[in-house]
Parts: sequence; C-alpha cells; structure tokens
Amino acid sequence: MKYPIGKFTSKGIYSADEIKTDIQIISALPSKFINLMGGWDEEKYNTPYRPGGWTIRQLVHHVADSHINAYTRCRLALTEDNPTIKPYEEQLWAELPDAKTSPVDLSLQLLRYVHLRWVILLRSMDATDLARTYFHPGSQQTFRLDEVIANYAWHSEHHYQHAFQLAARNNWQ
Repeated sequence: MKYPIGKFTSKGIYSADEIKTDIQIISALPSKFINLMGGWDEEKYNTPYRPGGWTIRQLVHHVADSHINAYTRCRLALTEDNPTIKPYEEQLWAELPDAKTSPVDLSLQLLRYVHLRWVILLRSMDATDLARTYFHPGSQQTFRLDEVIANYAWHSEHHYQHAFQLAARNNWQ
C-alpha cells in the first residue's frame, strides 16, 4: 500500500517520447483526482489511504504542495545555472492545520491551475532545457529536468493510486 506502483527509479536520460508521455500524466492528474473524488464526503476525505498513512485530505494537499514546489523548481532551473533549491519538510507540512482541515477542493483547484501553467512550461522545453539542472541539498544530488518530469509523472500516479486503491478496497465507486 505504501508504494502501489513501486518506487521511482531514474533512467538518467529520457527520450522525447518518454517526456511527452510523462507530461501527459502530469497534465491528467487534476482531472483524474476530480473524477475520482467528485462525490466524496468529509468522512472519506478524512480516511487514511493506508494504516499509518495520511488521510486523503492530507494526501491531496501534499500533492498540491509538492507540485507547486516542482513547478517553481523547474522555473528556477530554466532561469539560473544549477540553482540550489529549498527543500521542505513534507511530513511536517502535512500536519499543519490547513493540510488537516482545509477543504480538499482548494488543493484540487490549485492543482488544476498549477498544472495548466506547468504543462505549458514543460511542453515548451527543448533538449537544452531538459538537460538543465538544479541541486537538491537534502539528497546532495543534482537533477536534470527530464528526470524531474519523470519523477513527477511517477509522483502523480503514485498518489492517485493511493486514493484509487482506497476507493476500490472500500467500494466507493
């Protein structure tokens, strides 16, 4: 239940077709979440997706937080030479009052609009742009933007599957 599609494994460098597919996965996520959760009530949003895991509410707010950061990091990498990005404590962010109590629709709408902007940016990138990098001080690694796109396509499906599989287990269709 923790890794419903397995852990992300980087290939290093990605083909144009792989990038196009990954951007499509990122593009589709807000609609997939909205279509899945459109009729859910507060009880469902407050259900953990796995034992010891976040609630669906925290999960959706996490995805919005994460993807807003990813969008910003891509913009930094495109405008600066291998910038050092600012990590954040996602576990602590998920415990903040807004992540634990805010309506899920707020983050669904954030995702919808951030992804619209992000996808425009991603689709405009050429091979030179995709090879640009940023440095993550938490992991002490430099990431290429083509790898970042692949990682966030994985992240999108990873968290969608958390919600989808919870719904399937509980017959919430």
